Amino acid sequence: QVQLVESGGGLVQPGGPLRLSCVTSRNIFSRYFLSWYRQATGKQREFVAVITRGGGTNYADSVKGRFTIPRDNAVNTVYLQMNSLKPEDTAIYYCNTEISGSSYWGQGTQVTVSS
Repeated sequence: QVQLVESGGGLVQPGGPLRLSCVTSRNIFSRYFLSWYRQATGKQREFVAVITRGGGTNYADSVKGRFTIPRDNAVNTVYLQMNSLKPEDTAIYYCNTEISGSSYWGQGTQVTVSS
């Protein structure tokens, strides 16, 4: 069973930081890519960031320079460090992994950027 558990969402003012966490099993963490996606109300889910097993990263253009996707091997956790948040970053954020052609998702965590 693939489990991805997100946490850390909340309300933040524009320009502020927020860090999301995604905890998974050691097996998943060590063998597969881990990604963050987001879905705003009325919009399609979109890619945000990915980290490979080797630590390589890639980001959507809309978040480059503001978001990073660090990980902590000791606790099987990948983070989404979000800085300089904008109202348009408001969305539900999901952790994702792909295994043998199947996509697995966490339950999501709401991020609201508003003054």
